[in-house]
Amino acid sequence: MLSGPVQEPESGKADSLVIFCHGYGSNGDDLISLGTKWRGLLQGAVFVAPNAPEKSPHPGGYQWFPITDFSKEERIKGAYTAAPGLDEFIDANLDKYGIKPNRLALVGFSQGTMMALHVGLRRKAGLAGILGYSGALAAPANLISEMKCKPPILLVHGAQDNVIPFPALFEAIGALEAAGLSVEKHLSYNASHSIAPDGQEKGGAFLTRILG
Repeated sequence: MLSGPVQEPESGKADSLVIFCHGYGSNGDDLISLGTKWRGLLQGAVFVAPNAPEKSPHPGGYQWFPITDFSKEERIKGAYTAAPGLDEFIDANLDKYGIKPNRLALVGFSQGTMMALHVGLRRKAGLAGILGYSGALAAPANLISEMKCKPPILLVHGAQDNVIPFPALFEAIGALEAAGLSVEKHLSYNASHSIAPDGQEKGGAFLTRILG
């Protein structure tokens, strides 16, 4: 079972669950800070940021799956391999806090966005929505046949991203919309492979709308 930092709800009683999926070579501590910024907007939310299942070559870092050449084949294989562990973690936390799936949001960054989209859209019970930063769609060709729910999605990307260049944003949107999903986008014009202040603000507003 995955584990990582948790921020209990400011109100004292959890009425929604936000699970963060961090990027390659990072850890749960990296994204849990977003919970601190959004707690005032979502006072009943519990924020959970698990470390990915494998240690990465970076000291103190983790990975959802290894990255050697960033090929499509590598991303597809990696997403399918890591998916059951994330799915299990989601179910365990919904049970732990007594929260229904329609009060769940997944938030990802980079490789974590790939996992949030891959797992979230294949959950039979559905969820409230998916917020993805600086990521991509891992297995677009299989989405229509495997998709089990159609939650609202917001994708945010830096226009200066040199790790996952911003055309990946439009590729993902094209595949998601072709599958009948409603997708919002936001481009942070001066941001690289990071979450800019305007992206944080857009993300907080999105979560407030789907969970508030």
